[in-house]
Amino acid sequence: MSTDQGQRTIRCLVAKVGLDGHDRGAHVIARAFRDAGFEVIYSGLHRSPDEVVQAAVQEDVDVLGISILSGAHNTLVPKILEGLEEYDALSDTLVIVGGIVPEDDRSALYDAGVAEIFGPGASMEETIDFVREHAPQRE
Repeated sequence: MSTDQGQRTIRCLVAKVGLDGHDRGAHVIARAFRDAGFEVIYSGLHRSPDEVVQAAVQEDVDVLGISILSGAHNTLVPKILEGLEEYDALSDTLVIVGGIVPEDDRSALYDAGVAEIFGPGASMEETIDFVREHAPQRE
């Protein structure tokens, strides 16, 4: 699926937050997003919530993909969402999470502003289609 000529390229930040050092999945999704025609920025490992927020705001991203496997999703993801809200950027940034998030923890993350959570086994196509369908339309 390609984007229309007049349509703005979707800008994505793929972020690794906290002490989680497992970044293979983040690299895989970043490559898949690039192959799908998205503009991708990768945060690198061990970013603080504030560093992720600053990068998302400064790069004016449409999509923030947070990759987290450490189990600290209930602490770190809400801090990122709160930071985006402080910059009035949450309403025009699609926030998705990839990684290990137990079913019992998901509703609180959705309530806080996460649009979707992609766990193990989610296909690249499913993730790309979700981003294309839900990324904010900007001029």
